[in-house]
Amino acid sequence: MPAYNAAGRLPGVVRRIPAEVWEAVDGLVVVDDGSADATADAVKALMAEFSKIELVRHAANRGYGGAQKTGYRRALELGAGAVVMLHSDGQYPPELLPAMLAPLADGYDVVGGSRSKYGGMRQGGMSLARYWGTILLTALENLVFRQHLTIYHSGYRAYSRAALERIPFERYSDTFNFDSEMLVGAFRARLRIAEVPIPTIHGAGYSSLSPIPYGLSVLRTLARYLLGRI
Repeated sequence: MPAYNAAGRLPGVVRRIPAEVWEAVDGLVVVDDGSADATADAVKALMAEFSKIELVRHAANRGYGGAQKTGYRRALELGAGAVVMLHSDGQYPPELLPAMLAPLADGYDVVGGSRSKYGGMRQGGMSLARYWGTILLTALENLVFRQHLTIYHSGYRAYSRAALERIPFERYSDTFNFDSEMLVGAFRARLRIAEVPIPTIHGAGYSSLSPIPYGLSVLRTLARYLLGRI
């Protein structure tokens, strides 16, 4: 769980994790990415309730991708056979963690949450500009990568240990574009990718991502892929 200034929402998200998930997983690694609020204190309070939580802190903010790298690195050190990334702001329902894990048990290497498969992206609060940006970028990415994914831009991801060992994630960016680069790594390694329907939850307080700079970064990733530089 990457967390940045998430003291307000993070405790509620953790408490919504289903009991069967707590029983099945070895632990929850929370990466406090240099928060300026009481995120670390909130996590420490939760550690008194849930014995399987571990807190890792960055002295300074390293970015969304940087927080993921730390989390995946730590999970591999702990011997994890599979890893699921759950955002700390509640944008992705923790109740769907069992569904995100299930395809890994069926032999898939990477699992992505798909708002498109679920439907109702606009009803879930997604702006018209972001909606069409998502649709158009996904169509372009499928064309470039020769894939058939329903959506590329989702922060609900699960990876097998083998996937994290084969994708060179340490070489990728520390920005929001990290997720796109992870998919490129999965394509290059010819990993099996599954998609799970997830609802759209957008609105104030859920994401600090700026759509236009993010869209441009995706286009840069496509260009780097076509030029053989990623």
